[in-house]
Amino acid sequence: MKITLTGSLGNISKLLAGLLIRAGHEVTIISSSADKAPAIAAFGASAAIGSVSDLTFLTRAFSGADVVYTMVPPNFGVADYRVYIGSIGLIYADAIRAAGVSRVVNLSSLGAELPGGAGPISGLYDVEQALDALDGVAVRHLRAGFFYYNFFHDVDMIKNMGILGSNYGADTRLLLVHPADIADAASEEVLRPFTGKSIRYVVSDERSTGEIAGILGAAIGKPGLRWVEFSDEQALAGMQQAGMPVGIAKNFVEMGAAVRSGIIWNEYDDHKGAATGKRKFEGFAAEFAEKF
Repeated sequence: MKITLTGSLGNISKLLAGLLIRAGHEVTIISSSADKAPAIAAFGASAAIGSVSDLTFLTRAFSGADVVYTMVPPNFGVADYRVYIGSIGLIYADAIRAAGVSRVVNLSSLGAELPGGAGPISGLYDVEQALDALDGVAVRHLRAGFFYYNFFHDVDMIKNMGILGSNYGADTRLLLVHPADIADAASEEVLRPFTGKSIRYVVSDERSTGEIAGILGAAIGKPGLRWVEFSDEQALAGMQQAGMPVGIAKNFVEMGAAVRSGIIWNEYDDHKGAATGKRKFEGFAAEFAEKF
């Protein structure tokens, strides 16, 4: 099979490409950085260098593919993060239509059924809507939980403030996923025939934020590590102080409020028996300790 992947050599796409290459498939990896081309070639894939916001480039990169894997790459230089995410979804849809692609596996998120009130996750709602509007194209959305690797961004908070925290409290429920479990699920879906528009839930573990702080604290030799709840205003100010543009920071504060209320887990709870993912949080804590 010929398979085109977005996501460059990121945490998920690199793992996914490895699974597909080892299975004997012809893989093209899209990257915005020409510097990545040698590494992509050494990995055994073909590099397509260009921007996912360039419809002409993307159509060319998708042409001839039996399956395309889509994800929206982060871009913290935009004014409105949700608008950016939705715009990439529309470009993906146009390129898929123009290239004649018949099957798409799309990385989405728990809560992507929410048309508003969930920050960047509601941008993924827009992406799902754009892809689902494609006639004659089978689309499988992978609705994944909160990435374990997001906690790598909190290393400085732990080192400088001695806490973990966000704008939700220590008893808040988080549904979590290891990127390797997403790669496994994406590989399975890329390689299996499917029709229509459908959803697969990918969750590796479920923990409270207080439990998360305790597990990570024990792994790094800080058994007293606490989860602290910030107000929305404090969270917004902290993100801006860290250099995040105000429009993007507001999106993430809105997402945190949705986590606090629990609304982003509601649809998943109706289907949790179908979730996949096997790498538990304690195993990730060892990875976290190595980077810490």
